[in-house]
Amino acid sequence: MRIMGLDYGSRTVGVAVSDALGLTAQGVETVTREEENKLRKTLRRIEELAGEYEVDRIVLGYPKHMNNTLGDRTEKTEAFKEMLERRLGLPVILWDERLTTVAAERILMESGVRREDRKAVVDKVAAGLILQGYLDSLSRDEG
Repeated sequence: MRIMGLDYGSRTVGVAVSDALGLTAQGVETVTREEENKLRKTLRRIEELAGEYEVDRIVLGYPKHMNNTLGDRTEKTEAFKEMLERRLGLPVILWDERLTTVAAERILMESGVRREDRKAVVDKVAAGLILQGYLDSLSRDEG
């Protein structure tokens, strides 16, 4: 079974999926919505992808502040976690996502992706980084 990683934002959700062995994360797509609170289509698309990739759990980026405090975004992420668990019936693990978007931007810049093209893929790359961090922690725990 595979694991899905999500980078949940106010207008987009970056989606990544692990390989079948649970070793590497690959960005899949960025799900976009018109309004922050319009989540029905977003949840439906995530459900479709979870079925397509035979996902058995989800790792959801948890946006803590750098000083480890929680803010408005963390409350929205917790609510999204509950929606995902209810709709998909899968466990959703919150994973510290601090600096993943910054790292994703850096990776894209260093790869030569033009600024106007980065916006379309940065969330998908960030989801991959969130998921890869989780996968790496699993291999450390087993090793």
